[in-house]
Amino acid sequence: MTTILSTYYRWSAYLGHADGLLPLIARAIFAAVFLAYFWVSALTKLGDGLFGLFTPSAGAYAQIFPRAMEAAGYDPSQLNLFHTLIVLAGTWAEFTLPALIVIGLLTRFAALGMIGFVVVQTLTDLYGHGAIAEPATVGAWFDKVPDALILDQRALWVFLLLVPMVKGAGALSVDRLLVRNAPSAHPVSPQQGQKHHQAP
Repeated sequence: MTTILSTYYRWSAYLGHADGLLPLIARAIFAAVFLAYFWVSALTKLGDGLFGLFTPSAGAYAQIFPRAMEAAGYDPSQLNLFHTLIVLAGTWAEFTLPALIVIGLLTRFAALGMIGFVVVQTLTDLYGHGAIAEPATVGAWFDKVPDALILDQRALWVFLLLVPMVKGAGALSVDRLLVRNAPSAHPVSPQQGQKHHQAP
């Protein structure tokens, strides 16, 4: 029994020192599962031509403001500047935030932004597109069914994003490279700070 416990604690200590691997794995899984998903979704929101990034498609408004578009007869020109700005922000976020997570740049900020995006996406699905009236789509926790679109899947999405938000980018990231090369990468201890302050 002592040998088993010793082996367990040795492996625990080893895994504790490999802390940078967890966010790296989370980012790799995010890239494999979600990068193309969000980018394809963002592409459907672009308008025609060279300036499509600044002129959202009608489908973009229908995805983000389904009820407002229905009330406007699916004519985006009937909506106001607020709707356009929100659609543009959502489209740009779908391009930039996943890319930042994958390369590991401003990772905590990007992961937090993606969590916010998933929350807004979920609320839109529930109340804008009417998923709230579909119990099988909404699902329930602790019900022995792990594949409901909203409560089950979106909870796992958020957890995957919480790892880099809390732990940072981990190994093999632009953040790690920038921190290593930053002049203030090594924090000054209180004693060093006092000595520096007292120096003439």
